[in-house]
Amino acid sequence: MKSKLAQAASWAVLFALGAGASASAQTASVEEVVVTGSRIRTSPLERDQPVVAIDEALVAKQGLTSTVDVLQRIPSAGGGLNAKFNNSGNFGNPPDGGGVGAGSAEIDLRYLSSRRVLVLVDGLRWVPGAAASGVPGSVDLNTIPTAMISRMEVLQEGASPIYGSDAIAGVVNIITKERQEGFQATAQIGQTDHDDGFTQDYNVTWGATAGNLSIVVGGGYFKQDPVFSGDRAISRFPQPFASSCLDGGCSSGTPLGRFIVSDPNTGRDLNLTLKSALAPGVRPTYIPGDPTGAASSFKGFTTADRFNFQPFNYISTPLERVSLFGSVRQDITENVRFRARASYVQRKSANQAAPLPLFVGPDAGNGNLLDTVTVDATNPFNPFGFTLRPGTYAFIGRRMVENGPRHYEQEVDTWNVTATLSGDFSVGDKAWAWDVNAIYSRNHAEQTFTGNVNAQRVQQALGPLAQCTGACVPLNIFGGAGTITPAMLQFIGFTQQDTSQQELTDFSANLTGDLFDLPAGPLAFAVGVERRRTEGYFQPDAIVAAGLSSDIPAQPASGKITVKEAYGELKIPLLADMPFFHRLEGSLAARFFDYSTSGSDETFKAGLSWRPVEEVLFRASWGEGFRAPSIGELFGTASRFDQEINDPCSGFSAATPAAVRANCIARGVPANGSYVQLNPQISVVTSGNRALKPETSESWNFSGVWEPTMFRDTSWSRNVSLEVAYSNIELDDAIQAQNGQSLVDRCARTNDALACATITRTASGQIAGIANPLINIGGIKTRAVDVNFVWTSPQWDVGQFGFRWYTTRLLEFSEFVPGGAGLVKIEREGTERGSPDQPFPKWKSTGMLDWDKDMFGATLTGRYIHSVQEAGAANKLESRLYIDAQLRWRPDFMDQDISFAVGVNNLFDKDPPGCITCGLNNYDPNAYDAPGRFLYLRLSYKQ
Repeated sequence: MKSKLAQAASWAVLFALGAGASASAQTASVEEVVVTGSRIRTSPLERDQPVVAIDEALVAKQGLTSTVDVLQRIPSAGGGLNAKFNNSGNFGNPPDGGGVGAGSAEIDLRYLSSRRVLVLVDGLRWVPGAAASGVPGSVDLNTIPTAMISRMEVLQEGASPIYGSDAIAGVVNIITKERQEGFQATAQIGQTDHDDGFTQDYNVTWGATAGNLSIVVGGGYFKQDPVFSGDRAISRFPQPFASSCLDGGCSSGTPLGRFIVSDPNTGRDLNLTLKSALAPGVRPTYIPGDPTGAASSFKGFTTADRFNFQPFNYISTPLERVSLFGSVRQDITENVRFRARASYVQRKSANQAAPLPLFVGPDAGNGNLLDTVTVDATNPFNPFGFTLRPGTYAFIGRRMVENGPRHYEQEVDTWNVTATLSGDFSVGDKAWAWDVNAIYSRNHAEQTFTGNVNAQRVQQALGPLAQCTGACVPLNIFGGAGTITPAMLQFIGFTQQDTSQQELTDFSANLTGDLFDLPAGPLAFAVGVERRRTEGYFQPDAIVAAGLSSDIPAQPASGKITVKEAYGELKIPLLADMPFFHRLEGSLAARFFDYSTSGSDETFKAGLSWRPVEEVLFRASWGEGFRAPSIGELFGTASRFDQEINDPCSGFSAATPAAVRANCIARGVPANGSYVQLNPQISVVTSGNRALKPETSESWNFSGVWEPTMFRDTSWSRNVSLEVAYSNIELDDAIQAQNGQSLVDRCARTNDALACATITRTASGQIAGIANPLINIGGIKTRAVDVNFVWTSPQWDVGQFGFRWYTTRLLEFSEFVPGGAGLVKIEREGTERGSPDQPFPKWKSTGMLDWDKDMFGATLTGRYIHSVQEAGAANKLESRLYIDAQLRWRPDFMDQDISFAVGVNNLFDKDPPGCITCGLNNYDPNAYDAPGRFLYLRLSYKQ
């Protein structure tokens, strides 16, 4: 690292000392400010990094009401959590140490995950999210008041030397309103063309300036109703566009029960279910000699008997937000200013899953007490006449429909207070500026989960009748739907209460200005220091912490991280006002940090910016990145992720490759081919790891911008700009868990010792669980090209037109994971990974065509996602082109500035492509719209 920095510095100094051109004597026509990507004040027109700017007007033209929806439409975005994720109860905790994140909204750039994107507000850090299921390392965008936002800037390259940890894939800087005159308000309502998903969004702001005092205050209210999976064709069953459970994917946890028993009296292995539900209190009839005969209550279990859990799920989750904010700026003197900003957001959200599937027995795969439950012969509802224990039964699955859906409600309160004292002064004839900042922010989340049961009480209620005393009520899991009575539920059921919290305390100081003049211009600098402390905890319900929940196991986790940082940045003018060198500048940056958990290190960055002529700009940069493990990654306790996995060892047949068969048998799968995977979801247990090392990265970026003067103010064009940017990021020691499907595949196909060591199987061959803690996994390499084109027409008789086109071409996305013979390369570009969902399309593009004339306006938006091939299935997700349309009217005969807009997103009602290996609802919510058109109406008022 240091040798590369020294070389870059040497070249920069030689250029600076040898530059013979005179500095331009032009007077800046634009006020110099701090722009995203640098702490040095400069003209916002002279950006040395590729930045996508999104203002209020651009957001309004898309008809979107959530910050995350706007950001996730950027072609370089890889997705992230949003309202289309309904993971609670369906998949447990994702394998990243951060919990489910139910109701959260996150932004992922370059497919490197939201943990590697730094979110700033006014150039300052924001507290990580909280959703009462873990301690995540990403910012929840729902915690930032929408009405407070003036614009957003997205830096599409790493910036760890400038901003510190997390800025590996890029930076999102949300700029808030500091000045406003008068009252502004917007109201938008909308719903799908299926008459569901009703959404309402209201925002108001008011501002005034009196002398040296400026005030802006405001608030907002947002509410979104749910859309159920059963109301869309793609998600009615576990397979895309299926019409029955015969297409696969349904659960063996059924209301009629599934009973895999071995009768010790007859020696027969049985796989049974009820023919029909019985009356409460009636014990089924089991005939050992003819267990599925006419006189028996049982029949053989088949695929047709499986349970369709999909209709209970949300395909779009309900969400409600209330937000308040205020900003006060006081010019204390001509050169000293004070600003205080405060905000509060309350978010209420919900996830929902089908009623609890109560799985008991050695092959249940819960990873908790339920795997050891015995059903005693004295239980009054046990029809078999013998105790069900290891050796006499392997599995019982009973869907507890009497207990209702599993419903998870989150309430998250977020407070943020920021104070900034800033000013400027002169050193000789040079202008310097300084600022000192203090931040306190807290996220507190509470989650209420109904529909769970206490495993210890289930054990007691199924055990010997003599031990079911006091409040205990014997449990009937054999009689079918309606036979688990309210008294039984009252004994075994409980309402789960979980909490989590994160706090951020941050102090920083910055100084920037010009040091002295070089022949090509002033040498500019920025330096600063920062001290940051993050604390977080997750506290599951006491019953869950004791290991007695029948749902996802969890343990308390807590931790704190303190970091001290210092940085320096130089902008070095090398040449100016010479032939082919209108401007040539170099830049250097370094950041030094000391983490209480990860030790000390440093990162460096060097860049070059060259304008051969005024209308052409070339940029190149090299930089190092750094991301310290988050609290959840370090201190998170073991938790279960129920990943959808296809076990290659299931159901031997003539088509099974001989090597796979041999490897499976060597790992304990019965040689007779009797093992058939019970359920598609397999327990993958992930935990934090205090031995984790920080992630490091190296990135190269090259870009060019052309703003041709010959197309400026012509008969057909007011201005045109074209930007092409190349990004190459290599990430080492990536912190993540391995993919469960990859582990199972590598074990079965190659007998990879490392992969096989993570897998535990029962005597029957079922996968009991996969141990998959977070590790420094190897690495990730990604390369991409971004193309941005902007054209604006002059004012014609028919109006003014504008066109914006943003495209990203993913050239490479490779993961390097440990294998028995070293690192294994997995190429992801052009594929869909499947659970946990992530597509890697080679092309993504967004185009917006605007038209405005007098009182009227219109916008047509096209969003293209190239086809991808599922990595775990022979299925191609075809390309999608979504079309959005909006019409606007601003009547000029009204005294006030009032405007109306009506629009529809997904105008041609394109369904997302069906995905077989995706985790829920049969499509990937990272990239595709939920099925259906969305129609909306918006009213805007400005005083």
